[in-house]
Amino acid sequence: MELFASPMACSLASHITALEAGLPVKVRFVENKKTDDGGDYYKISAKGYVPALRLDDGQILNEGPSVLQYLADAAPNSGLAPAWGTVERYQLIDTLNYLSTEVHKRIFANVFNPNAAEPTKEAARKLFEPTLDYLAQRLGSGEYLVGGKFTVADAYLLTLLNWFVFLKVDLKKWPTIAAYHAKHLARPAVAQAMGVEMAERKRRAA
Repeated sequence: MELFASPMACSLASHITALEAGLPVKVRFVENKKTDDGGDYYKISAKGYVPALRLDDGQILNEGPSVLQYLADAAPNSGLAPAWGTVERYQLIDTLNYLSTEVHKRIFANVFNPNAAEPTKEAARKLFEPTLDYLAQRLGSGEYLVGGKFTVADAYLLTLLNWFVFLKVDLKKWPTIAAYHAKHLARPAVAQAMGVEMAERKRRAA
């Protein structure tokens, strides 16, 4: 399988998941809508965004929640997604939908969009605190979003929390969120994925 990604973008969650699952996934970085071999990325992802997962038979998945769940299900013993048919699996889907629509798309897609009007950006920024309030409530005193272990939902939330930090949001105002973020940054797969992606970002800036 091939995972098409951009450094420190939402595809980081899929990169982390592939490493956590121990899957033989080749990560290929996309730059200016070109693949690492100079190909046209729009021929892989018609929408031009990441992640895209090319399966061994050539089929493409191109939405974060589906890519995350496919990778988790490819390594069921990893526990990265609860089994199908369990309430916990539907809790995972519920969480992934919330993160992808209410946090990723509603907030960050607007804040990071260079073409968005300033009132639109400001409206999105006003959602920072209530969103983190809700996430802190949802975590409670736990260390994971779904069940009692690290899942793809945690890989996704970790990625989004990195964006909050990048935008100078002080997570210490939400102690449980700050502790959660610090704990999962120390996971070997997270450190490895972020190390690779930060190195790619530095290479581009050089």
